[in-house]
Amino acid sequence: MAKKQYAVIGMGRFGTSVAKELSGMGFDVLAIDAREQRIQEISGIVTHAVSSDSTDEEALRALGIRNFDVVVVAIGEDIQSSILTTLILKDLGVPVIIVKAKNELHGKVLQKIGADKVIFPERDMGLRVAHHLVSPNILDYIEISDDYSIMELRAAPEMIGQNLRELDIRARFGCNVMGIRSGGKMNISPHPEDRLAEGDILVIVGQKNDLTKLELAFPK
Repeated sequence: MAKKQYAVIGMGRFGTSVAKELSGMGFDVLAIDAREQRIQEISGIVTHAVSSDSTDEEALRALGIRNFDVVVVAIGEDIQSSILTTLILKDLGVPVIIVKAKNELHGKVLQKIGADKVIFPERDMGLRVAHHLVSPNILDYIEISDDYSIMELRAAPEMIGQNLRELDIRARFGCNVMGIRSGGKMNISPHPEDRLAEGDILVIVGQKNDLTKLELAFPK
């Protein structure tokens, strides 16, 4: 299966965070910003970095933006540019468009013009967004130190019916299942013979690299 390709427009703190995280997870990332300095700063981290005006339809067309699976519009203060960029991306046929909103009104406009998901930075950190883009099964992702994180993982179809011993997450990925939420109830001491049912949510702790391996093993 071919890896998804991501484009991130706007290399402010939010956009840079998303681009760095996706790139660190091994995905092809195109970074776009009108400011040459921002592009120089990110160029050594992402696959491609281009200084371009995202409100120029021909410029985006020339970059082949329609060929990317997901485009994240992370433009900061310029609401007009954010809206115009989203309209252009929609018109060009980009499959999935994720847009950062400055406020609720901005977010409502973005939804009306066709944004697939609107992000509010105050509630959604770039790190969490990146992990959810890779695997929709990831419901939450929280850093607890420089090396360790906790994530909530919805049981993937291939997990359902298996017990924790059969899944052997610790041996395969080096991560520990701290708990299982099932039917609104949390089991904080899951037994190795506990079988997963549809809708179950696993709370897993591990090193960041190990968690990445786990989430990439269940991308759908």
